[in-house]
Amino acid sequence: MSHSRQQRFPRAYVSVRAARQFVGDTLGEWGCGDRRDDIRLCVSELAANAVLHGVPIGREFAVRLVRESGAVRVEVRDSGPGLPVERRAAPEEFCGRGLWLVRELADQFGVRDEAVGKTVWVRFGVSLP
Repeated sequence: MSHSRQQRFPRAYVSVRAARQFVGDTLGEWGCGDRRDDIRLCVSELAANAVLHGVPIGREFAVRLVRESGAVRVEVRDSGPGLPVERRAAPEEFCGRGLWLVRELADQFGVRDEAVGKTVWVRFGVSLP
């Protein structure tokens, strides 16, 4: 049996923190303690990418959590054009490591091209009550 929760956030830097809080609160309600920090960090990275690169001015992005058997899937959807590209940042660069970090922490990672925008998703194997 799966359960899901979703929340929309405005295109603003404060939304990254709000998305991370939403995910942490939901995981707490579901009794999911293991990998919580990894999941929250990945949500921060994906939400920041949505705000910086994906959400057109005046629009929002959505964060959806799906509780599956033995796993949690997180989806971040925006309505902007293009698909994210993982790149290898040089040591002296201050940015450009977000998707690499997400891919390293999550058990599965993917991008779905939507009719409008895209959904970036991650999946984590977890123990759920």
